[in-house]
Amino acid sequence: MLCGRWRSRGRPPEEPPVLAQVAAPVALPSPPASQDGGAKRPGLRALKKMGLTEDEDVQAMLRGSRLCKIRSRTWQKERLYRLQEDGLSVWFQRRIPRAPSQHIFFVQHIEAVREGHQSEGLRRFGGAFEPARCLTIAFKGSRKNLDLAAPTAEEAQRWVRGLAKLRMRLDAMSQRERLDHWIHSYLHRADSNQDSKMSFKEIKSLLRMVNVDMNDMYAYRLFKECDHSNNERLEGTEIEEFLRRLLKRPELEDIFHRYSGEDHVLSAPELLEFLEDQGEDGATLARAQQLIHTYELNETAKQHELMTLDGFMMYLLSPEGAALDPAHKCVFQDMDQPLAHYFISSSHNTYLTDSQIGGPSSTEAYVRAFAQGCRCVELDCWEGPGGEPVIYHGHTLTSKIFFRDVIQAVRDHAFMLSPYPVILSLENHCGLEQQAAMARHLRTILGDMLVTQVLDSHNPEELPSPEQLKGRVLVKGKKLPAARDEDGGILSDREEEEEEEEEEVGAAEQKRRAKQISPELSALAVYCCATRLRTLRPAPTPPQPCQVSSLSERKAKKLIREAGNSFVRHNAQQLTRVYPLGLRMNSANYSPQEMWNSGCQLVALNFQTPGYEMDLNAGRFLINGQCGYVLKPACLRQPDTTFDPESPGPPRTTLTIQVLTAQQLPKLNAEKPNSIVDPLVRIEIHGVPADCARKETNYVLNNGFNPRWGQTLQFQLRAPELVLVRFVVEDYDSTSPNDFVGQFTLPFNSLKQGFRHIHLLSKDGASLSPATLFVHICIQRF
Repeated sequence: MLCGRWRSRGRPPEEPPVLAQVAAPVALPSPPASQDGGAKRPGLRALKKMGLTEDEDVQAMLRGSRLCKIRSRTWQKERLYRLQEDGLSVWFQRRIPRAPSQHIFFVQHIEAVREGHQSEGLRRFGGAFEPARCLTIAFKGSRKNLDLAAPTAEEAQRWVRGLAKLRMRLDAMSQRERLDHWIHSYLHRADSNQDSKMSFKEIKSLLRMVNVDMNDMYAYRLFKECDHSNNERLEGTEIEEFLRRLLKRPELEDIFHRYSGEDHVLSAPELLEFLEDQGEDGATLARAQQLIHTYELNETAKQHELMTLDGFMMYLLSPEGAALDPAHKCVFQDMDQPLAHYFISSSHNTYLTDSQIGGPSSTEAYVRAFAQGCRCVELDCWEGPGGEPVIYHGHTLTSKIFFRDVIQAVRDHAFMLSPYPVILSLENHCGLEQQAAMARHLRTILGDMLVTQVLDSHNPEELPSPEQLKGRVLVKGKKLPAARDEDGGILSDREEEEEEEEEEVGAAEQKRRAKQISPELSALAVYCCATRLRTLRPAPTPPQPCQVSSLSERKAKKLIREAGNSFVRHNAQQLTRVYPLGLRMNSANYSPQEMWNSGCQLVALNFQTPGYEMDLNAGRFLINGQCGYVLKPACLRQPDTTFDPESPGPPRTTLTIQVLTAQQLPKLNAEKPNSIVDPLVRIEIHGVPADCARKETNYVLNNGFNPRWGQTLQFQLRAPELVLVRFVVEDYDSTSPNDFVGQFTLPFNSLKQGFRHIHLLSKDGASLSPATLFVHICIQRF
């Protein structure tokens, strides 16, 4: 096993008969030179590579359309929308011109394209436009939906179909193709007079665009080495040679040559040797041959079962060469255990799109949460007009939405990404009449999706499994008749909110606040009966699996600190939901890791608030098909477990990460050509308190294109099964806090060893392709 070092080895070169045909690296294709003027429009090269230059829908998008943007009943403006020639972005008109980056959106940032009146905005404000003319572009992250109406139904369909084709082709592109696509889109922008020739000034502009501040003398020498025509202009193959030199990966070449020797190709046995050193499971000669046939670009090499440097790079840049174990990307865990045995992706105040004081409420927030794999959403229910309950953050200026509209959104969107059960966490502030209306809407809208009775009448107190509950919706709420607390007061469905506040008010005030629970709504709390957890029961007391406790982060931390193992045992058999303190007015989040350490299943976060907390949540649920359910480690599932996150025992594992290089990091300020990042890499370990650590590299001055570090960071782990590893890239600043560039978080147990690429994500979880980190990972267990 290679562990933080590169081996060197030598042997006599072998000269296969096809060596001369395959040893040279495969050239990047030249810009198209077609009779239709393609050579003068280098941007169309990207679409040609995507096979979409002749597509009628894409051609119509390139010409552009005047679409009506709909924001409200009174704000409905016609704007020009046009696909850029890079095939990656759409330019749109604004009433007041802004910076160029504010006039485009990227195809890879689109979450979904919906036809007709399939958004809250179009249902409310699009009545004047027939559904066939309407479409909604929903984005990943926090960007608002784009609700549009086309002049005709056919034009709307052209955009729906065209965007679908672009997204499908983009998803199918390899990392190498994305890189080629990316560099040529910048090349097109840097060619100021669009003559398909690059002066040295334009080359310097290109370098700044791609985030590298190259010394003028060195840049000019590189330029002249490629200027074979000696006319101070690069064109055609000269441009491709310059790009190939720019995109060279010496560190990959070094690894390749250490295994291929002097013949400059990898045979299948040599590739197998590399795979074995990587620690690949199932490394066999047949596997090496399969990789050659999958990733090698040169047909002659492929026929002779040889891999060139280009094929090797294609492999290492593919999902199979990434840090995340590909086998963990699909549902691979046992889904037949009780619900309490899983971490379940959970949202707090799901209806909010902003802060909990004055932000808007929207059904779209539920759609977005489901698109991120969320399986437990919250509904704060209050008395509404005309006998219709509403959802909003009570006693604040947040807007209100109808309960029935949210339930319709659940019906339509809850199972589009994951088939496993959804839990509706009801915070009920309604009177009996509107509670009955809530129950009626749940039954009529959800129909057979709704769980209304136990699945196994012989074991009614046992929690079913996610597999048994596929496609079903559970209601978490109060259950009659056991709805009285120790003092005889009737309990409400409200979360416990701030415990200190509750302790200050008298029992009479608590009774005054409390509300009766309607029988109709009570009947729907089958497996998730809300109950207050005041103290943990002694060990001999039988568990009550169908009871769910909701705790504020403060009370959960107190139990973790004071109860330790007793709290872990409680969570091995019953569901616990944790939510942020109400004092977090700006909807900030707490770290979920501390709650997962104790086995809490429903660790609810504000999904609308990006930050490291949501990065950890995304990392936790990145695996197992992103289905929203992750099986807890065995030490958190056993009823008699002795595990205590505060005392996890001695170190059992050493994680060593050598941070080698980064590639194509994004510019943080696209409008400032001379703004180049000074990147550093930080690796964070999130786990039990004794494991938590963060270490970082030095920063590299003025190079976000291909910075190099070669620094080794090492970590000792006591409870590796709970660890999340977060890779963070920041722009160093000596006078103010560093700026975030990108990150990627994944579970330690899904981390592959060896040379790996880390594919970076933005602050709101969108891909930053082709931005990557290149690292070497070594795991030693003892």
